[in-house]
Amino acid sequence: MGRMTEDLTAQTWAEALGLYDDPYTIATVAPRDHEEWWLDVAAIMRGETRDPRGWRSVDSYEEEIGEERLADPLHPWMSPPVTPADVERFRTYVKELPRSSVQSLLVVLGVIGWNVARTFQWEERRPEMERRARLIMSRFPDGTRFYSNVGWTGKDPDFYQQPITGMSTFASDKWDGGLIAVNDAEIAMIWVFAPT
Repeated sequence: MGRMTEDLTAQTWAEALGLYDDPYTIATVAPRDHEEWWLDVAAIMRGETRDPRGWRSVDSYEEEIGEERLADPLHPWMSPPVTPADVERFRTYVKELPRSSVQSLLVVLGVIGWNVARTFQWEERRPEMERRARLIMSRFPDGTRFYSNVGWTGKDPDFYQQPITGMSTFASDKWDGGLIAVNDAEIAMIWVFAPT
């Protein structure tokens, strides 16, 4: 990373999450309550958690009162991992991502179509988007493990240079991609869904 990040506060965290002020995004942090962290992912998917620091989260579906949410309270997610068999299945949906690749993924998830080459005024917007991504990453200390359901090639992908190569969907009726950050104290999901 090389650059110092500014201090992480409730205000700077809220500003950083502005990367995901999109109508189809969930970006939230929850306490790590279970040895099996997939059960914490399930709690996030069910909307049962709040940020342990009381900081901002983004859940564009939280206040949705449309037919989809009324018909299925889990919308937009498929059934969350609650049994050992579910956990094993969800493990196959993600790969561990090296910390060195997380910043570019966080930025790419914040651009339309997940492709910086097609992003209007990319070079002008890039420094601010990377600043926000570094702020998000600063919440997760060394030792945090990162996972994603998006595809990539190589050991240390740079998502600016290579397209996302498919995904294993967590959504019930959309394509989706995201990042899970896991450490001993907290778990985060930053997830973007394609509009239908």
